[in-house]
Amino acid sequence: MSNLPTIAWIGLGIMGSPMSENLIKAGYSVTGFTLERDKLDRLAAAGGTAAGSIAEAVRDADVIVTMVPASPQVEAIAYGENGILAHARSGALLIDMSSITPQTSVDLAKNAAEKGIRVLDAPVSGGEAGAVEAVLSIMVGGEQADFDEAKPLLDALGKTIVLCGPHGSGQTVKAANQLIVAVNIQACAEAVVFLEKSGVDLAAALDVLNGGLAGSTVLTRKKDNFLNRDFKPGFRIDLHHKDMGIVTDAARDVGAALPVGAIVAQLVASLRAQGDGGLDHSALLRSVERLSGTEV
Repeated sequence: MSNLPTIAWIGLGIMGSPMSENLIKAGYSVTGFTLERDKLDRLAAAGGTAAGSIAEAVRDADVIVTMVPASPQVEAIAYGENGILAHARSGALLIDMSSITPQTSVDLAKNAAEKGIRVLDAPVSGGEAGAVEAVLSIMVGGEQADFDEAKPLLDALGKTIVLCGPHGSGQTVKAANQLIVAVNIQACAEAVVFLEKSGVDLAAALDVLNGGLAGSTVLTRKKDNFLNRDFKPGFRIDLHHKDMGIVTDAARDVGAALPVGAIVAQLVASLRAQGDGGLDHSALLRSVERLSGTEV
């Protein structure tokens, strides 16, 4: 165990807690910090060490992993007086696994380099279940040598781990991922309402659809959500709303038209405006039911 790098983990939410615990299971020494005391207690119970501040967590770490909601939080924990860049040692590797704008990642890498800190942007896909099961897809941006160094650690968190290009590339691919997922969930939600209004056995229909070309990881993961109207958050509408803003802004910057994506972004925003931002993104079904006059 002594030959493994020491880890500082910042952000222990729905994704961060199980991911950090998977590193502990893999033999890594993990010191974590987050704002919620109960999450720190959970980390300690799993065999990690709870830190009292970001500075304390990162000071002696070989690798710092961050998993927070959005760009403002990444900037706050990185650049603050008590933040990562002020207290991490020169030569440390910072792996930001948050889903943020590509430009934020590019800027972070540049500013960190001035402190002798290397950076990878490494957002993930797979939701809470993928985090718990350590089968996440991890899309990485940064230098090849840093990716090679991080790969064993990332292998403890996911199954599909790919260096997509220079800094910011991981975030660009994640934005595309969120576009595909949102459109897929919306299509599934519309199919569910169509099938139910037609009097078809929904469970049977979704089983056969998922065995053909209409099948998808989204349908596999979210089928029970649709059947049971269980919208306990695995990935919240609030976060997908943020991600749809990232992809539509980035697409505008490069001149890529996203006609279907733009519509789904508005549907996600509408659901959030109706008070459903804290629900799982499979709750897009609620929006289709409202439009169809069938909401329970």
